[in-house]
Amino acid sequence: MKTIDFEPITLRLETSSRGGGIEISLDTLGYEGHAMTAFQNYLGGGMLGRVASDCSVPDWSNIADLSEIAEQLQTYFFNLTNPEDQEWESQTYEQNQKMQGRAY
Repeated sequence: MKTIDFEPITLRLETSSRGGGIEISLDTLGYEGHAMTAFQNYLGGGMLGRVASDCSVPDWSNIADLSEIAEQLQTYFFNLTNPEDQEWESQTYEQNQKMQGRAY
């Protein structure tokens, strides 16, 4: 699957030091009327949990192209919340994905 430009299909974007999320329309990706999200929860102590996804398509995680879109969206959102130009940020996307998704 080619790299997706998420900017034109972003419906909602909220980022902060305590997590946030992004929602995209799947209309132009072959799933008209559906949306996908990527989100990140605050674990406490200045740590963010792993980036997770959800989708309005039933059983979406078992559909290969939707799983690929979710992985790209998660990476995109991680890069928005953890810009490379910040000296204090040393965690990679792969390291982040080993974290818990929530604190409780």
